[in-house]
Amino acid sequence: MDIPDYQSLMLPVLVASSNGEVRIGSVVEDLADQMNLGAEERNELLPSGKQTVFSNRVHWAKSYLSKAGLVELTRRGHFKITDRGRSVLESEPAQIDTKFLMRFDEFRQFREKSNAPAEEGTEPSSHPLTHQRHTPDEVMRSAHKQIETALALELLDRVRSAPPDFFERLIVNLLLSMGYGGTRADRSGRTLGRSGDGGVDGVIDQDALGLDRVYVQAKRYADGNNIGPGAIRDFFGSLDRHKATKGLFVTTSAFSGAARETAEFLSKRIVLIGGDQLASLMVLHNVGCRIEETLHIKRIDEEFFEV
Repeated sequence: MDIPDYQSLMLPVLVASSNGEVRIGSVVEDLADQMNLGAEERNELLPSGKQTVFSNRVHWAKSYLSKAGLVELTRRGHFKITDRGRSVLESEPAQIDTKFLMRFDEFRQFREKSNAPAEEGTEPSSHPLTHQRHTPDEVMRSAHKQIETALALELLDRVRSAPPDFFERLIVNLLLSMGYGGTRADRSGRTLGRSGDGGVDGVIDQDALGLDRVYVQAKRYADGNNIGPGAIRDFFGSLDRHKATKGLFVTTSAFSGAARETAEFLSKRIVLIGGDQLASLMVLHNVGCRIEETLHIKRIDEEFFEV
């Protein structure tokens, strides 16, 4: 039989999590058994040779359910159904697909961020030539953007569930990866203070000798718990105590308009980085993620054929 597409797997994946926390690897095996997949279908690999097609599609089904708030990640390789997911199952849907998930605001926002094509079934494992309204180049780039958007959101979820001191170390490591901290050989950064003390959580030496420094405040907040102007003013006071002129305020949520306005008009330079930008920077600088596969696109070398 053909390997089910990722949308066909959404409802079975949700059902698989209905009794509590499950391990994604076990779900892959259980669904393969339920669907009577043969050895050939179970073992068919992606072009990278690092993951089976069926496992890849189960993972994408779980990822899309997560973006709609029907399941939530709990720990490494595990997830569970949410109250919203239970409500969906109680309504006994005939199927769950991307069209069904569009009824949820979080999923619509995810699709808007990834700028996905209008056609259904355009997950990264789909064959690009099946989409006649888009060129292969367009489909490939759209799929790449969907993958990176999903990765960024998953990174943000993982960071929000990590301990506060992990978040502070993450910010310092990200800044070092971005090139701050002097020369490559002498880069230095460290965490300071305690989370939640309203002070400074980290410091980066901007040059090799430490003559100029960037002080960091890191707030690991849930989505919707936005940073207000009061927190910006408190950070400004902390910079004063350290006799610092530059500050970086990073959060996993977002900043209110008043907070951004406050930062703009203070006498010290304070840069604000919200959750979306933080996740994008982590993807860009390979912090918390790694390159799994590189695709090379080749074109005719016109100069070679010149005579």
